[in-house]
Amino acid sequence: MAITLNNITDVVIGSLGENGEIDARQREIMTALIKHLHAFCKDVNLQHHEFLAACDYLARAGQTCDDKRQEFILLGDILGVEVLVDMLSNPVQGSESESTVLGPFYRENPPVLPKGASTVQMDFPDQETVYFEGHVRDADGTPLAGVILDVWEDAPNGLYENHDPDQPDFNLRGRFETDENGHYAFRAVRPVPYPIPDNETAGELLRFMGHHPNRPGHMHFILSKDGFRPLISQIYDSSSAWLDNDSVFAVKDSLVADFKPAPDGMDTDLHVDFDFTMKRVAAEDKIAAE
Repeated sequence: MAITLNNITDVVIGSLGENGEIDARQREIMTALIKHLHAFCKDVNLQHHEFLAACDYLARAGQTCDDKRQEFILLGDILGVEVLVDMLSNPVQGSESESTVLGPFYRENPPVLPKGASTVQMDFPDQETVYFEGHVRDADGTPLAGVILDVWEDAPNGLYENHDPDQPDFNLRGRFETDENGHYAFRAVRPVPYPIPDNETAGELLRFMGHHPNRPGHMHFILSKDGFRPLISQIYDSSSAWLDNDSVFAVKDSLVADFKPAPDGMDTDLHVDFDFTMKRVAAEDKIAAE
């Protein structure tokens, strides 16, 4: 068959599964990818030197990845892809808490700490301490005991500990568990606005888009409990800069909280009271996920 500008897309799609079995989901994904990618090339009349530049760009993005920096998550964040995929993956109904992006700075297995403990291993001159607390419930309002909350944030210098050699290992990270009343509590510092890495290929993309790198101050959460959908979320400081212009488009109104002056007797500067509602997972959904 002669390949032409008019038939190339159909020919490539028609080759799917010809020389090896693929399942229905693979066929769905690859068919859509080929259609949209070919349509993009035609829409912008992509030139060969631009194609080669894109290949070089992706190669350099891969070379940038290491155990402290996941460049492709950063690129997906800058393009709004991660938050879009998150909304598609985790639709919200009723009172369920909204999720948002994981981000590129998460580390597995932070310290397990008792309720009310502090994640702070190193003090900064300008830090404001915060007592975070709240309740975790299901959609019916039943308190959930034994929920694991994995939390992390940037330091007052705007850096996460895995990007700052001067910070102790796992500084401002920890895992906590809700009590029999579904209550969680921990001490930390006020998260500050910071720029996502704007060097390497992430920086190139930001400049190509004419975009800025800044994120508002936020605390990261992952909530997990057997029988419930894991919840990846963030709490945003209502008074933070960049709240209405987040570089990765991840702020949602329901995740914005007031950082209020702490009451007398609470040994922190500020207090945040924020509740979460987790979604139960049907047995068939849990089996499918596994």
